Amino acid sequence: MANARYTYPETPVLTSGELAPEGDPAKAATMNYKQPTWPLRFEEHGFSARCYDTQSCKVVYAEVHHGDPKPSPPASTYGLGYLDKWTSGHGGIRNFPPPAKVTWTSKDGSEHDAEIDIGTLFEDQLIRHFVPKEELKDVPNGKIPVNPDILLEVNDRTIRVYMRAYVPTKHLQIPGNPHSARRDDLVLVKTYTY
Repeated sequence: MANARYTYPETPVLTSGELAPEGDPAKAATMNYKQPTWPLRFEEHGFSARCYDTQSCKVVYAEVHHGDPKPSPPASTYGLGYLDKWTSGHGGIRNFPPPAKVTWTSKDGSEHDAEIDIGTLFEDQLIRHFVPKEELKDVPNGKIPVNPDILLEVNDRTIRVYMRAYVPTKHLQIPGNPHSARRDDLVLVKTYTY
């Protein structure tokens, strides 16, 4: 997999065209809609880890175990979009627990141990995304209602850390789809090779 695929959005952020529906004005009046504070930050996050092309793999973060002691197939088994819909399975993690402990055996039989310090990678608590400030949609109390996901991929001898965040937009990102006034791009944050 080429890192560049997830460094920039696969489709550009639409900043013109069809506007997102406004919804019920009476309900909106009671919800204190306003622009989110820029830059976007987070105090809690979700986390998930996936393993590909390993003989065994274990990731422990926030006292939750991820991975499998059995061999994992290569990512190519799942096709080119194998990361497209990936979100966290463990949410509501307060920033930041101790580093993720990763123990795995790569496909060549080499054993590896690593600590990935999520707190250091995201110490600024900035949400990684591609939406320009002027495209942000007003939200209740100026707070985006969904915490970002931090995703850790172990792929043979490589570990990649990504962020996926729900960011509401003024314009529909899929023209004609009233439920597409948002972005949730997968953003590559860091790659480690062992």
